[in-house]
Amino acid sequence: MDLSGRSRRYLVIAALVLALFTHTARAATDYPARVIHIIVPSPAGGPPDQIARMIATKLTTTFGQSVIVENRPGAGGMVGTAHVAKMPPDGYTVLITTASHTLIPAFTSNTPYDAVKDFTPITMLAENYGQVLLVRPSLPVKTVQELVELARREPGKLSYGQAGLGTASHIPAEVILAAANIKMLEVPYKGTSEAMTDLLGGRIDMFFIGTQIALPFVQDGRLRALAVTGRDRWKGMPEVPTLRESGFPDFNVVNWFGAWLPAGAPPEIVTRLQREIARALQEPDMLGAFDNLGLRAVGSSPQDFARFVAKDAIRAQEIASGMQGRKK
Repeated sequence: MDLSGRSRRYLVIAALVLALFTHTARAATDYPARVIHIIVPSPAGGPPDQIARMIATKLTTTFGQSVIVENRPGAGGMVGTAHVAKMPPDGYTVLITTASHTLIPAFTSNTPYDAVKDFTPITMLAENYGQVLLVRPSLPVKTVQELVELARREPGKLSYGQAGLGTASHIPAEVILAAANIKMLEVPYKGTSEAMTDLLGGRIDMFFIGTQIALPFVQDGRLRALAVTGRDRWKGMPEVPTLRESGFPDFNVVNWFGAWLPAGAPPEIVTRLQREIARALQEPDMLGAFDNLGLRAVGSSPQDFARFVAKDAIRAQEIASGMQGRKK
């Protein structure tokens, strides 16, 4: 049969596509055939790192292949996240990070990746019960409403710390300032430890931090807890009301943790990872460890997580735009 040049080209293209499809299907069937690297774009020891190491241990047993955690901190998480975005979408480089994944791009003009388009969502791993609104004990307030009233009487005199634009210490403060229409002095820090040191020393008035970190400082009276940012009270501090109960009925700001692959990952590999991670999250030792961290395990489907991330990115942009408008 005599084929035209165009027909031969079509046949070659079809053969290449078929070969690529066959290779991809075989790779998904054999997955994992080598070491998987979990990238955590924050320092060792924090909640994302602890979660990643627990999951790595479980997957190593399940897959029979080593799963290694690598910490690549820097630039508020952008260094490690950008690294994952550039890797092949073959399932061997996994990103585990926090809500900062969608928040940081909203507050940073030069983010070297698109938080939605450059990644394939696997699953939401967990969410916390929110941040605790802490104040120095010498501040003459015992409720959120008293704090708001004091800020209104003395606009710009009270101060709050933030450990990075778009972080879990920053967003709740900005939401409160906007909702209550009050002004406070923003004091930026490189990390939570520096902010906590200044709060304990009375050099700033307010700071938001995770429940487990806040608990010992509240128990021994070194700091005062006014509210938690989540939907429900936290059982570790049952006497501390939510911000919803404190005059902000729509308030629900929690930190969440998620897992991604680079964009374009094969659906079969995404499904396999989600299934095994979700299964691990429900094992008794994992549930107990998460409870000790003040977290609730999730294990959502890739589709549900994708929808959540898309909405969260829009919400982050709205918060950032509102903040910029107030500071003009």
